[in-house]
This record gives sequence, C-alpha cells and structure tokens, in this order.
Amino acid sequence: MIQNAVIAGPTGSGRVVDFHAHVVHPEVYALTVNHNVVSGFGMRPMEERPQPGSPRWPLFSKMTDAQVQIADMDTHGISHAVISTSTVSQSTYFAEAGLAAALDRQANEGIAAWVRSHADRFTGTFTLPLQDINRALAELEFAVQTLGLRIANLPASHSGHYLGSPYFRPLWEAIAALDLTVFVHPDGIKDPGFQDFSLWNAIGQGIEETRAMASLIYEGTFESFPDLRIVISHAGGFLPTYISRLDRNATAQPASMKNIRQKPSTYLKNFFYDTVTYDPLIIDVIAKRLGVDRVLFGSDYPFGDADPLHMLDQCELDTTERASVAGGNGAALLARTTATQ
Repeated sequence: MIQNAVIAGPTGSGRVVDFHAHVVHPEVYALTVNHNVVSGFGMRPMEERPQPGSPRWPLFSKMTDAQVQIADMDTHGISHAVISTSTVSQSTYFAEAGLAAALDRQANEGIAAWVRSHADRFTGTFTLPLQDINRALAELEFAVQTLGLRIANLPASHSGHYLGSPYFRPLWEAIAALDLTVFVHPDGIKDPGFQDFSLWNAIGQGIEETRAMASLIYEGTFESFPDLRIVISHAGGFLPTYISRLDRNATAQPASMKNIRQKPSTYLKNFFYDTVTYDPLIIDVIAKRLGVDRVLFGSDYPFGDADPLHMLDQCELDTTERASVAGGNGAALLARTTATQ
C-alpha cells in the first residue's frame, strides 16, 4: 500500500498543489480514445498509439511519462499534483462491464505505479466501471485497500444517471464509510450536437458539472452524507454563479425541495472548486460567496495555460489568500484524505 505522501518539490515562498493534472495509460488509451468525446466518439479518428514526432505526441508524452510531467511541474513551480485519468479520452463508459473493469484496473495500477515511484510529487486517483455498481464497488475496494489510492475520479453521470441518482447510492455509502475524497470531472457530454465548434469542451463540461451538482443537491445526497469531500472540476461549471435561480425555486417551485431541508445555495459549501476557469472573476465570485478555503488550484495539465499560476495574480486575493488557494487548501485536503489511510 502506498504510504502518505510528503508534499515536496521546488523551493520557494510556498508549496503549490495542483488538484487537476491528467495522465493516461498507453495501452488503455489505445483501446478507448476513439470511443470518447475527444475524437467525436470515433468520427474524427485519432492516433491510438502516438509516437515521437507525431501530432499528438507532445500532449501524449506529458501524460505517459512521469519524468516529463515532473520537469514541467518544476518549470511552473508546482510542488505536488493530484493526477487523474483524462476521461475525455480514456473513459471506459462505452465498454461491456467486464472489459471496463479490466481497463479501469489497468489504468489504476498505472497511476499507483507513478505514486509509488514519486510519492513526494504525486497523489493518485482511481476510476471505476460504473456500468455495474457491484464491479465498481469491488474496484473501489481494490484501489483503496491494495493500491492505497483514496481519491475517486468520477464522471458527472453514467448512462443517464447523474451522481445524485439512487443508482449511485451504494457508491456514496462506500465512499462515506471509507472517508474518501471525490474528484468530479465529466467524461464528455454525449449529445453529438456538442461536437460542433468543440462545444462539448467549451460549454458541455460546465453543463455536466452543473447537472451533477444539482443532482447531488436535489437528490438529498448531503442530507445522508454531510461530510463528503467532493472537488468539482472547472469551478463547478455554471452553478456557483447561477444558484439564486435554484434558491428562488424553493418557494416558486416547492416540489424541488422534497429531498432537502435548506436552500440549494447552502449546499454549495459542501463542494471544493478548482480554478480551471481561465477567468479570475469566476474565482473571485466563488471565493467571496463560499470562502477562499473552498478554492483549490488546478492547472488542467497538459491542456491548460502555459503559466497556470498567473491567473491567481489576477484574482482579488491577498498574499495569505493566494497562498491558501495555490497550495494550502490542497495540502489540507490531502492531509484529511490520507488521515485514515
């Protein structure tokens, strides 16, 4: 089992923890990329096994070679990264349950190998074959008990079921019982219309995050499991800045409140939000509305900005608050995540 990591890295004024950095497993990627949103579900075939010199190699190498990723972290002053499978290209949602379980196992073992070799630089996450909840629970147990991974990398939905659905109830029970952390990152909206103009990426991810959060709130997930730790990628999509409409419905549409005891906005503080928005105004709104302690730095490596920390300098954060967002909040969350390991 992987031991608790000590967050280390380049020296400087403070440690930086990146909660949103991606990896892929070469063999699993080869079998999944042309079934996933990034390739238009195969309508735009992509290289299954990129090689040096090929168009996809610069990104692919950053997600398959730990030394390349560490070198980039050092360049950007990032001390520690929480690495998660890039599920827009390596989701197993399309596969038969047995194949999905085998592919997720292979990917999880690959992430665990990175962490074993570089525990001071990486914390790992794990994916699950959500086609079959029993298989998903078995893989969760393996990932936690055998691989030592304690952060579940979940999509916004699976087969039309968003995360608050009763379908996922056994999964949330297991996550709560094991005191795990969850990182929610959509694996891509399936509506083919969102392939136009890369809308799946431009607005589709935000729509999926918004629906996932609304599902978790309205289905009463936090009433049952108030201590869940859920990190939402891309700062939660549109919901944090649109929440007043949901609060209005507490009286305008009272049936919306059947599973919850408080206004929807109250539950926004049950989530953490990464900074992958490309807009400092969004981060300022979340920090002011929900608290600086709910905001975690994320780079979306290797797809994000060339200087991912620069946006924090554009936010209305004082020196202490910036340090908290850049690394303090992430380090504290990782400490809580591994406390019961």
